[in-house]
Amino acid sequence: MRVVTWNLWWRFGPWADRREAILAVLRELKPDVVGLQEVWAVDGGENLAESLAHDLGLHCAWWPSPAPERWQRRIGDHAVGVGTAVLSRWPVVERAVLRLPAPAELDDGRLAAYALLDAPGRRVPFFTVHLTSGGHAGAVRGEQAAALAEFVDRHRHGTAHPAVVTGDFNARPESPEVRLLRAAGLRDAWALADPDEPSGTWDTANPYVDHADGEPSVRIDYVRVGPPGPGGLGRVLAVRRAGAGPVDGVWPSDHAAVVADLADTGAATAPQTPDR
Repeated sequence: MRVVTWNLWWRFGPWADRREAILAVLRELKPDVVGLQEVWAVDGGENLAESLAHDLGLHCAWWPSPAPERWQRRIGDHAVGVGTAVLSRWPVVERAVLRLPAPAELDDGRLAAYALLDAPGRRVPFFTVHLTSGGHAGAVRGEQAAALAEFVDRHRHGTAHPAVVTGDFNARPESPEVRLLRAAGLRDAWALADPDEPSGTWDTANPYVDHADGEPSVRIDYVRVGPPGPGGLGRVLAVRRAGAGPVDGVWPSDHAAVVADLADTGAATAPQTPDR
């Protein structure tokens, strides 16, 4: 099973050209399930997640932000919403959403979303999330990560497949908020990546990334997976970045995507590498 997570940079920059670049990357990847953050939808018009799903032949589940006003002021258009989505090769048979806790001055309606996927022979509990951004917001993200862990725990039962949690955490791997999810049993798929491969999903090579603070490229987007099921079901087989360069001269987003391949059968497998 191929899993992708990607923050699509909402309606910023050359969004129409970026939409085609995003579609091209996803067509090449041929994912089974995609967690998307910062997805735009126009009142009475196109919903990016739904249009991508249509073009890719996938099912779509969409959750709009309940507080898009801060986003809308940034582009001066109150007809454009923002939200979170899951695209899936298989039907979504159950769904739920959690508005993440945040103080009023930082609350822009960020969400954690759950979709139970009716894959052949198994159901997959899939989650995607977008935590609050900003280096000053670590404590807020810590509260959000704790809420996310509880949300996952409430919905991960009834199937042998481990929970798959994706998203933009806006935090480095060593941060307390990310370590909290590791303590909750959600292991970082990137632990199996080649350590010599570039890992930054917020990459200073990307022209959309703000270089003003002088920070190096960092990994803030994740695929995290619970312990494998019987015989290694859901075991991480491979992980890498995608969308980490221009497509026909256009960078798809300010984030690179993360791609993870998971074992979709319970065949006997070697034990997983511990999370690092």
